[in-house]
Amino acid sequence: MLEIFITKENETVQTTCFEKGCWVNLIDPTTEEIKTVTDLLALSPEVLAYPLDAEERARIEYEDNYVLVLVDIPIKDAGHAPEFYTIPLGMIIAGDYFVTVCLRDTPILREFSAGIHKDFFTYKKTRFVLQILFSIASTYLKYLKQINKKTDETEKKLLESLRNKEFFTLLNLEKSLVFFTTSIKANEIVLEKLLRSKVIPMYQEDEDLLEDVIIENKQAIEMVHIYSSILSGMMDAFASVISNNLNIVMKLLTVVTIILAIPTMVFSFYGMNVNLPFQNAPYAFLFTLLLSTGLSVITLIYMLNRRIV
Repeated sequence: MLEIFITKENETVQTTCFEKGCWVNLIDPTTEEIKTVTDLLALSPEVLAYPLDAEERARIEYEDNYVLVLVDIPIKDAGHAPEFYTIPLGMIIAGDYFVTVCLRDTPILREFSAGIHKDFFTYKKTRFVLQILFSIASTYLKYLKQINKKTDETEKKLLESLRNKEFFTLLNLEKSLVFFTTSIKANEIVLEKLLRSKVIPMYQEDEDLLEDVIIENKQAIEMVHIYSSILSGMMDAFASVISNNLNIVMKLLTVVTIILAIPTMVFSFYGMNVNLPFQNAPYAFLFTLLLSTGLSVITLIYMLNRRIV
């Protein structure tokens, strides 16, 4: 999908024409859409193809006619396993045009196209890059809080559960944190390079915004490390808890089996076709019942005193 936006009279609107100062948004573009943009900007098709590779690493690439800032953005998808993961997002400054390329329609860019960010202009390309980077870092922090909340909810369920479902949920959350850790660290390298190399021109306000982005990204790194440590320790602890709960259930079943085995043994003796004590007594059945019950109670009291149960 190819979308074009331009800011006119302090209002960002969607258009169908390529104008100077416009923002071209490519979402999982077709070959024809890529050709249209590359012909317009005199770029190699490979430049637009980089962000479409889910395994592409975050970096900055620049030539005389363009600057490519490639970063990893967080994605939340309930139908995906794991629910939280990352994909590349490419931002290209080419002359008077600004281009974004991504495999998916992401809320990060949709907030800009929907006009939620009031202080953004499509023709302020450097500022636009930094605003997107700030939004990415903020989204990482938001999703990390959601992961922590889901971890707490799963912990409560796991305390009373012997099933593997909750444990697999924690495993997927841990996998999400691994993706986030790798991507946030890669983004940090890109941000540091933007600050040092000055590959794109910046005013003082832009530099201040970039420093805010770096601080936000560092906070995300610290949070993901904390949550990863907590989750890793929690999974080890709950693996032991599940095993211990299973042992308790098995011990209880064993005790019940022993208690029920005593009446079975007594009645088995009195069911044999041989001479037995009290076999002709009128209360033989009652005696047998009391005997088996008494032996079961004595065994249970013994187990309770020895703290077997």
